[in-house]
Amino acid sequence: MAAPQTLAQKLVARAAGSAHVTPGDIVTCRVDLAMMHDSGGPRRVKPMLEKLGAKVWDPDKVVVVTDHYVPAYDDDSRAIVQIARDWVREAGVARFHDMEGICHVVVPQKGYLRPGMFAVGGDSHSPTGGAFGAYMFGVGATDMLGVLVTGEIWLQVPHTIRMVWDGHLAPGVSAKDMMLYLCRRFGMEGGQYQAVEYAGSAVTALPMQERMTLANMTAELGGQAGLVAPDATTQAWLAQAGAGAVDIAPWHSDAGAPVLAEHRFDAATLAPQVAEPHSPARGHDVDALAGTAINLAYVGACTGAKLEDLRMAAQVLRGRQVARGVRLLVAPASLQDQQQAAHEGVLGALTDAGAELLPTGCGACAGYGAHTFGDDTVAISTTARNFKGRMGSAQAQIYLGSPWTVAASAVAGRVADPREMLA
Repeated sequence: MAAPQTLAQKLVARAAGSAHVTPGDIVTCRVDLAMMHDSGGPRRVKPMLEKLGAKVWDPDKVVVVTDHYVPAYDDDSRAIVQIARDWVREAGVARFHDMEGICHVVVPQKGYLRPGMFAVGGDSHSPTGGAFGAYMFGVGATDMLGVLVTGEIWLQVPHTIRMVWDGHLAPGVSAKDMMLYLCRRFGMEGGQYQAVEYAGSAVTALPMQERMTLANMTAELGGQAGLVAPDATTQAWLAQAGAGAVDIAPWHSDAGAPVLAEHRFDAATLAPQVAEPHSPARGHDVDALAGTAINLAYVGACTGAKLEDLRMAAQVLRGRQVARGVRLLVAPASLQDQQQAAHEGVLGALTDAGAELLPTGCGACAGYGAHTFGDDTVAISTTARNFKGRMGSAQAQIYLGSPWTVAASAVAGRVADPREMLA
């Protein structure tokens, strides 16, 4: 009888062509999908490929998205984006998505990710793909070069750390709060660069884009990959994305599979979380920081401006106005989500309340564009990170919260508990 395996072991074993792998083993894995964006992608790998005289092993397994330097507004950004546009044509990469949104949101929306896949991405938030039962993690340009030439990458088989959330989240509490709490509890190295699996009734109750937030912020927790076992919710979402029928049966952790650690939490007791400058690990229950004055609220990034996130913000903002002296900036994570939000009236609720709509893309989260934060900014943001100087001036003070909390704070003009407004 085969020894029980975790979901991470099963995914890595499939990619390695093995029936079973053991944590700590070094294996070579076949890559099903390699994702790059304009900042870390073609402009980095193109000269290295040319120096080697090498071609891409399989252009059909490569996806390129422009999201960091768009819309281009100076000579440098225009040149970077043009390199990406030229390279995909030269390399024969058909899966090119130009100014359609942030890569971590666009890639699953196009149906490219499916349970059982092994994927790499040229960005630290690539673990987002694990929400779909795929093993996906971030790599640098040199590792990406190896993947592009060979279609393979070596990996040390990870241990699994399981985070089990029992019960159900209260209204006004989201996946972002779960992750800020985990960062607060375990720190930014708590994932030990292993696979972090999210399970329990509170996780299975989450819609797909909330599961994406869990997997996405595994990067802030210090894990290599963030995983949620696929289920009927996954199947329905992928069918809508055009991925076709997907087999979820094999992709779960076996009962009794050994894990490095398992932690259990009662989701019903979780309060909205807010992280202080300048780390996602500096979290508190919202009451501890309530009343902190702000002058900017930002709903943006792959972590915090998906359709589900925009819906959360709109729940708070309908019938209300942004406080005097506060700017609310909203940068939807993808054009698809922006269009659906407009169709549902979500976008109208945001702008009616006084929100300023910004282009889709990474924008201020990546410290790019015309809306980075100045010296006197005190902001609360839906982004995953609030490192000093990341979003503009090193003097800017940036707090992190969920879309519900950011919207409530925009209305109050201070850090506020969204539960009071949702009630």
